[in-house]
Amino acid sequence: MLLIEKSDRVAVLTLNRPDAMNALSRALRAALHDAVVALSNDPEVSVIVLTGAGRAFTAGLDLKELGSDPKGLGAANATGAAENPVLAILECPKPIIGAINGVAITGGFEVALACDVLIASTNARFADTHARVGIMPGWGLSQRLSRLIGPYRAKELSLSGNFLDARTACDWGLVNRVVEPEELMPAALRLAADMATIPPETLCLYKGLIDQGYDLPFGEAMALEHRLSSANNRTVTPEMVEARRAAIQARGRTQ
Repeated sequence: MLLIEKSDRVAVLTLNRPDAMNALSRALRAALHDAVVALSNDPEVSVIVLTGAGRAFTAGLDLKELGSDPKGLGAANATGAAENPVLAILECPKPIIGAINGVAITGGFEVALACDVLIASTNARFADTHARVGIMPGWGLSQRLSRLIGPYRAKELSLSGNFLDARTACDWGLVNRVVEPEELMPAALRLAADMATIPPETLCLYKGLIDQGYDLPFGEAMALEHRLSSANNRTVTPEMVEARRAAIQARGRTQ
């Protein structure tokens, strides 16, 4: 139900329940958590790409399974990363690129928003159907979406339950870019390969700096940057900078 491939410092995780639109069953949520934790601790992996098999990225929680669960919708408000895939992704120190191949619905929308970068196929569509089901989101959608696209657009989506196509999602700043279906994984892997050329400790530190600062008022975020930057830059010698300068110049000539 979860495929894992590793090559050249990049790991690809594929949600693999296509017949169930990659619905997040308890077993799949646990497998995703375990895989992200393992890859977070894998020194041979710098970047992770998350995608889905078939026509869906993921349709969110497995409602068929929840219908027979005596705990009901408890999974929608789970505070442990093994039950809450959004937390599993957010706790990963390494960049996670979401390659959105198809529909990302409700809990699946929340999983997509937890990724660090989103590249969408023209087949991708997003929808928040919490209100139509009569429940409230518990994995962060009500807060994260409005901060990304503004409260007016977030209310339009969440209070209607309507689908948002990939092109409009890109225009609204929800995804980084949109590509044809056959270009989705090549584009995601090219970006992952670019990121993987950054020293791993720098990659994780910079991702953490952006995420932590975004959660703070601007003045506090600037103070955070000064503190972390000063601590890190004291460890960088002129020789280290010079050694990397030639590589940066060479890369600039090929782009």
